[in-house]
Amino acid sequence: MFAKIYRPAKNAMQSGRGKLNTWLLEFTPSMARRPDPLMGWTSTKDTKTQVRLKFDNKDDAIAYAKRQGIPFQVSEPQQAKRYVKSYADNFSADRKQPWSH
Repeated sequence: MFAKIYRPAKNAMQSGRGKLNTWLLEFTPSMARRPDPLMGWTSTKDTKTQVRLKFDNKDDAIAYAKRQGIPFQVSEPQQAKRYVKSYADNFSADRKQPWSH
């Protein structure tokens, strides 16, 4: 039973950054998923993969994993590069590519 502690990335459909400060503890699957012979759906008998614990910060998640004796790996989030742009730059004379319709 190995756990992964990480902060989830923003969904591509979101523009805001709400609910991004939570950290998750998820268990990695111990067995592979197999198709069900009757319906063909993928399934597993490992129910720990369905558990997702939410924490307010990384330290709480690490403390919980240590207290429960769960081996874990922490994945630090990558910060997005912010490009400062101005709408007026679209019409500047120093533009690298000519602007036209």
